[in-house]
Amino acid sequence: MLRVTSLNVNGLRSAFRKGFNQWLESAKPDVVCLQEVKAQEPDLSDELLAPTPYEGHFHYAEKKGYSGVGIYTRHQPETVRAGLGIEAFDREGRLVCAQWPSLTIISAYLPSGSSGQARQDVKMQFLDALTPWLKDLIATHRRSGHEFIICGDWNIAHKEIDLKNWRGNRKNSGFLPEERQWLTQVFDDIGFVDVFRKLEPGEDHYTWWSNRGQAWAKNVGWRIDYQIATPGIAAKAKRAEIYKEQRFSDHAPLTIDYGFDLTQSTEGTP
Repeated sequence: MLRVTSLNVNGLRSAFRKGFNQWLESAKPDVVCLQEVKAQEPDLSDELLAPTPYEGHFHYAEKKGYSGVGIYTRHQPETVRAGLGIEAFDREGRLVCAQWPSLTIISAYLPSGSSGQARQDVKMQFLDALTPWLKDLIATHRRSGHEFIICGDWNIAHKEIDLKNWRGNRKNSGFLPEERQWLTQVFDDIGFVDVFRKLEPGEDHYTWWSNRGQAWAKNVGWRIDYQIATPGIAAKAKRAEIYKEQRFSDHAPLTIDYGFDLTQSTEGTP
């Protein structure tokens, strides 16, 4: 069984102060995808860079205290790659990929547009740039059998079921028609699978809650964190959980168990 967790930590140092490392010891994920680490390497202790028994792989933002992604892995990947290859986006530390013989796991942090129109424009540009990249991953999967799981904070609630107050958010970033349509394209046209929704079709499943009011206590949230996978490994997903018993961030850890062996090989190569 392969256990994969994704969490926007809203500051890695902050999440560890709130007990995230103890939770990792008890939950025992094999791969942990982190977003919004808000640090550069000199800011992180050895414990944060590689908490036992994990090794860490990061893509930091150039701007201090901003963005950044990482992956903790129990099993050493063959290769690690950072970025999309587009300088403007890569300066923000938004993507890191860890590859094993038959599977690549990606930690992704898509831009938010909630601060204003300028950042919304950047967000839509990022989505446009991500589209051919996602198509290339699916083409690789179909050609070689290599599987992909893209974990992260996508900053889009796909459907009305994915946020509590959808009526009042139809004109807000994160639930705009063009954003939702783009995510529909990822699933219906490009061919990725929303793994959590495959396992849990019901209501009131959220991964982010505003710090304002009583959003967490009242479960007035948004589901904007996903594990989006190629069909082969998506079909092997067995169990999904959004962990809410303890709060490490304004997001909650999303964990999915897959009936998959990281060490197995495929005939083709990605």
